[in-house]
Amino acid sequence: MAENVKGILLLYHHLLTPNAATIMDHVDAFRRYSRFPVWSLNTELGFPARLPEFQFEIILLHYSLFGTVPYRLNEAFIKYLEQSGSSYKVAFFQDESHHCKQRFEFLDHHRVECVYTLVEPQQYKYTYQKYTRVSKLVNYIPGYVSEDMVELAGKFYRPDSKRRIDVGYRGRQLPFYMGRGSQEKTDIAIRFKEKAGNLGLRLDIETGEQKRLYGRNWYRFLANCKSVLGVEAGVSVYDIEDTVRPEYDRLASQNPEVSFEDVFEQILSPYEENIYYRTISPRHFEAAAFRNCQVLYEGRYSGILEPMVHYIPLKKDWSNFDEVIRLLKDASVRRELTENAYQQLIATDRYTFRQHVHDFDQELLQAGLGSEMGGQPSRPVT
Repeated sequence: MAENVKGILLLYHHLLTPNAATIMDHVDAFRRYSRFPVWSLNTELGFPARLPEFQFEIILLHYSLFGTVPYRLNEAFIKYLEQSGSSYKVAFFQDESHHCKQRFEFLDHHRVECVYTLVEPQQYKYTYQKYTRVSKLVNYIPGYVSEDMVELAGKFYRPDSKRRIDVGYRGRQLPFYMGRGSQEKTDIAIRFKEKAGNLGLRLDIETGEQKRLYGRNWYRFLANCKSVLGVEAGVSVYDIEDTVRPEYDRLASQNPEVSFEDVFEQILSPYEENIYYRTISPRHFEAAAFRNCQVLYEGRYSGILEPMVHYIPLKKDWSNFDEVIRLLKDASVRRELTENAYQQLIATDRYTFRQHVHDFDQELLQAGLGSEMGGQPSRPVT
């Protein structure tokens, strides 16, 4: 008979190669800050033979498990979840706009009771409430402020006048089937380089996969940039019925050189902006921490960033480009916006991983879990 364990089993997936720091920042935050005991397990390392001997009060399924199809859970992990009927299961999701039917079926099959989603509450009735029996939905953002990032921002800090890059950016091409919003990551880079190339600015703007930067190399890059470009995270086509991707695949197989505009006209137009799925990105918190003046496409940014308070807004039709350049070249404007962003995003506890995990713990306590703790941490918080 399995031994009951009070606490959280956190299942996640992380390749043993360089990757964006955000995954492990999130995983490590639960171990650092939760009042519940946390045992974290990287499914990349395989299934532990003794795991079936333990029945955990809570199983947390991290978003890194669901980044690809099939999920990063082998048959042994799936069987373990099926046998953990008494565990309270929580799933975190990101990149939720495709493979929806599989995700919905997974949630119901494994009786997941709580989902953390980037979908905003106004859209719940069109997504999880319509297609699953999940009883609790919590909206969250895809990245928070870590103590390590703030420490490195201080370590690598350079005054604005000592930074060699006027405008920096790294992005990647997203598939066409994700809609017009998904193309903004490359669109802003390509068009800015074209329009600003002869304006006396030192640009370091790239969209190629081989130009991506990770770990401390990425932070050193930010520390050397006076300003950075940016867009909202997320996409503008939410493939709720899993029909858009197959249609796109058929079209692309017939014409590998098909343009985005042709894809949009033939497939995407009826689905564009069908479910709102845009959010602030971890990049915006990084830029605030490293005091980069942000030049961003206009957007909502989860209600956190405000134009000309935290960033210079660039219209998506580029009609205010000349004004953007004027503001960008003004050191006093850059100083004001970067200071506002730092004070309101970084110098506060509101968007820290510590606060995120505290709020997560409160959700568990409200669900009646961990009541024997008497409201006190089960181990020291570091």
